[in-house]
Amino acid sequence: MEFKLGYSTLRWQEPDLEPALEALKKAGWDGWEGRMSPDWLGPPSRLRRVCENAGLPMAVYTASGSPDVTDWAHVERNRRRMEYAAEAGADCFMFMSGAKPAGRPVNPDDLIAAAEGAEAWAEFAETLGLEISYHIHTNTLVDSVADWKFYTGRLRKAKLCIDVSHARLWGYDPADSIRDFRSRLNYMHLQDYTFSSRDESGRYDPVWCDVGDGTDLDFAAIRKALVEIGFSRWVTSCPGNPIPGADDPVSEARRSQKTFAFLRRIGY
Repeated sequence: MEFKLGYSTLRWQEPDLEPALEALKKAGWDGWEGRMSPDWLGPPSRLRRVCENAGLPMAVYTASGSPDVTDWAHVERNRRRMEYAAEAGADCFMFMSGAKPAGRPVNPDDLIAAAEGAEAWAEFAETLGLEISYHIHTNTLVDSVADWKFYTGRLRKAKLCIDVSHARLWGYDPADSIRDFRSRLNYMHLQDYTFSSRDESGRYDPVWCDVGDGTDLDFAAIRKALVEIGFSRWVTSCPGNPIPGADDPVSEARRSQKTFAFLRRIGY
């Protein structure tokens, strides 16, 4: 079984998009995850044209900030991004939780309020025929397996993106997390690291690498779990740390061919 493989353009801010997407297509990818501002991308009609010319759809579009923040302007900006995602034909709209409160530990009320914000976003997205997807991430408000389960247990319409590296950093076997959360899963992130430390405040500091270059994640076992649950949505790979002098979008896209080849070689 081959998956729809996407590439996360997480560092692309103001790319010359068409040649960069052409390079991703040549590297083998089926689609890409966009994080750029609509100010740069232009209207959805323009984005669709660029994607069609490159033969590479934008699979997922992302939020600007988190639904934890509920002030009117922030919510409205993200509603426009959700409208953009729907018009551009994205499979889902991805978000992460926000920052931890200053000067005190996270408490259950923080997580409940954040989940309520996510549900409000999900309800709006539903009117557009769009799903949203909560991306687990270390060093954010939700920063443990217990908090992940508590927060996700309060979501009804919002779905889930498991990033296997962050699950592993929390001590949760990624394959097990996929099986445990199968009913909520609508998106997957593959990311890898060579080493991670943790400071006295509890902050994780991984050294990111291209997928397949680390030794702590079993991507074959992750694939097996996805096949087992019948997952058929997008699986997106994130790049490792940038290489100075070769960190422009086209160079990064060319470098990604090694990751794509690795994933296909092990059955993705």
